[in-house]
Amino acid sequence: MARNVEELLTLQPVVMKQLQTILNKNRLAHAYIFDGEKGTGKVDIMQYFVKLMLCEQPEQNVPCETCRNCRRVDSGNHPNIHQIYPDGQFIKIDQIRELVTEMKMMGIEEGRKIYVLHHADRLNIASANMLLKFLEEPDGDVMAILLTEQMQSMLPTIRSRCQHIKFQKIPHSILLKQLQENNVSYSMASTVSMLTNELETAVFLANDEQFAQARKTVLKLVEAIRKNVHEAMLVVHEEWLPQFKEKGEMEQALDLLLFAYRDIVAIKANPEAACTYPDMLQTFKEAALHSTYERLSSQMQAILQARVSLQRNMNRTLMMEQLMLNLQEGYTFV
Repeated sequence: MARNVEELLTLQPVVMKQLQTILNKNRLAHAYIFDGEKGTGKVDIMQYFVKLMLCEQPEQNVPCETCRNCRRVDSGNHPNIHQIYPDGQFIKIDQIRELVTEMKMMGIEEGRKIYVLHHADRLNIASANMLLKFLEEPDGDVMAILLTEQMQSMLPTIRSRCQHIKFQKIPHSILLKQLQENNVSYSMASTVSMLTNELETAVFLANDEQFAQARKTVLKLVEAIRKNVHEAMLVVHEEWLPQFKEKGEMEQALDLLLFAYRDIVAIKANPEAACTYPDMLQTFKEAALHSTYERLSSQMQAILQARVSLQRNMNRTLMMEQLMLNLQEGYTFV
């Protein structure tokens, strides 16, 4: 496993307790859906679960890691475990047909057969229907584990035949610690961890020069808004609009702007509050002193309304000019 049991317990305490209870009470179902966002530990916990089921000498819900079965699970060479990944965009019917054939064959070894479908939401209609038939009529001691980030995209009939294991987002404190262990500064880690819950994506953003510049531009605009509307308009036309040309870039920039105002509200309520921009703490404390909750609420509503206007393809220059006026005055769009 990429993570040890202690790390998994910290990462997903509810899921780990749920799986350990299932094993302790010998209440194994024939099919499970592991449902959660990317980076929530689904693959590591699936491997722990499989290994614990097959381990020859488990002790207190921990695989021994040294027996023949544990070593083969780690190497990916256990003959009773079959893992399926999408072939291109979808998991195709030929892959499921081959899987079903394998599951029905006499095993090289006795014991439970386990098949794992990664990105199970990417079953196409034909493959999903074939899998459904096999789920309804499993042949022998067979277990399915379906991993997905989008369970709502799976057939309801498949979902209803599986036990649902829901993975929660990574605790913010853990993600912050992981980012700092990857040489990301605390300030940048605090920002990127608001945009994604997935370590790999967060590290990429933290090391991306374009994102660093976006963060800088957003904070420059916040300070300009505090001065006057003319300063704010200057930043919008000279830096914001030239930098955020794509819809996705503008959307992210508005999110970063909203986080700044959330920080000010949090600091107004508690000067020691954790922030998205801890490097701006002193500036935001000053802003909090000179603003009211009512005005800050109106400013955040204005940013949210701008985001809605962006989705409706409003002219972006007009949208940003109107937003600057609203932020300056603390009024929302009409």
